[in-house]
Amino acid sequence: MKLDVQTLAGKKSGTVDLDDSVFGNEPRKDILHRMVRYQLAKRQAGTHQVQERGDVKKTTKRIGRQKGGGTARHGNGAVSQFRGGGKAHGPRVRSHAFDLPKKVRAMALRHALSAKVASSELIVIDEAVLKSAKTADLRKSLEKMGVVNALVVGGSTLDENFANAARNIPNLDVLPSQGANVYDILKRHKLVLTKQAVQDLEARLK
Repeated sequence: MKLDVQTLAGKKSGTVDLDDSVFGNEPRKDILHRMVRYQLAKRQAGTHQVQERGDVKKTTKRIGRQKGGGTARHGNGAVSQFRGGGKAHGPRVRSHAFDLPKKVRAMALRHALSAKVASSELIVIDEAVLKSAKTADLRKSLEKMGVVNALVVGGSTLDENFANAARNIPNLDVLPSQGANVYDILKRHKLVLTKQAVQDLEARLK
């Protein structure tokens, strides 16, 4: 399929052929859901931890009499029933990540790109380059293209002026082509790809 290419000034700059095997799939919500869960689970720190019974130093002397006290026969103050005792079955340090086949991950990225094309939320620009790192200039350029909430994917290396200018604009993310991922694509309303990013993604996902 063909798509118009724009400049940062909002003017037409030719067309680009998109590979149907990468940008023309029927999006599957189940695949996208699995991939987003995989990414969010993998980025969790998993450093939550509480003191359990073995981590608390308390008296091991029998509390009260064995019989006749009218209460349970406790023999350790570190149990969870008492103030200062350990937490029963509390969270432990662990990894939340789980495995997802590489083919499924690649499929999910193709479906995320296809979803943006199907909903007319994909914009292709010739290049993401600025003469100076001025946020105001980039904001005006994005307004001309009708971009308010977007992910911009450049080539293998990002233009330093463009990346610095984008830092202070809310709801705007900038990534190199190798950093393109399903979660960041779906999180933003628009997906802006440079011509180099299109070539890199097609080479990566064919």
